[in-house]
Amino acid sequence: MNFATARLSTTSTTPRLDAELLLSHLLAWPRARLLAERAAPIAPPVAEAFMNLVERRATGEPVAYLVGHKEFYGYELLVDRRVLVPRPETELLVEVALAGLGDRQAAWRIADLGTGSGAIAVALGLQLPHAQIEAVDLSADALEVAAANVQRHALSERVRLMQGDLCAPLAGHYDLIVSNPPYTILAEVEPNVLAHEPHLALEGGGADGADFYRRIFATAPQHLRAGGAIVCEIGAWQGEIVSALAQAAFPTDEVRLYHDLAGHARVVRVATLT
Repeated sequence: MNFATARLSTTSTTPRLDAELLLSHLLAWPRARLLAERAAPIAPPVAEAFMNLVERRATGEPVAYLVGHKEFYGYELLVDRRVLVPRPETELLVEVALAGLGDRQAAWRIADLGTGSGAIAVALGLQLPHAQIEAVDLSADALEVAAANVQRHALSERVRLMQGDLCAPLAGHYDLIVSNPPYTILAEVEPNVLAHEPHLALEGGGADGADFYRRIFATAPQHLRAGGAIVCEIGAWQGEIVSALAQAAFPTDEVRLYHDLAGHARVVRVATLT
């Protein structure tokens, strides 16, 4: 374990944790058991597989891809190279969406644009037991991963997956539209992310990273019920520009910016008044 930690220390900010997660995965042990039995001998085949994973992690490959899953909002999701790894900061979007809806027992109708792994749709579906959710993605590969997560969490009857571009597949009106769209400027993406995660889910934000918000705010109003809301994750530098775009598209409605625990702008919510 010490060797693995040292090997990862130049490429990871959490080398010890990464090594423990990789070994726990191979042993099929909870991490707590690994810590409790740290002196237990490791069989040679496991040791070899462990060092192979360590070497892959040393190239920057995400731990989630190496172990095949990632926790999001307390729920375990299957992930692989077809989807972005769900980030903890996206949990704020879920919290803002739930707080805005209020009654968790109501039969809300929700659209999730750019669902990827299905993380947001799954979290909302599990928190809102009577909601009907339509989760959209342009990538057929991503939708295969999302389908596995929807099935894993027994949500197939309430989460419908749809292939298409943002609002294009939607029909009728929704109480809530959520989205974590591509907002990065590809040339500025961290190299390890660019090397391993799908470019389709990263690329397309335009010169200022805000093109998807322009498209969402232009088309989403026709799909919102009176009193409905739009909740979008944004990049830490985009609070001013996305808030301004939202206010221009919804001049008489409430636009609110939310910050994450690090103090960075992270979520924009539009609450329509009529």
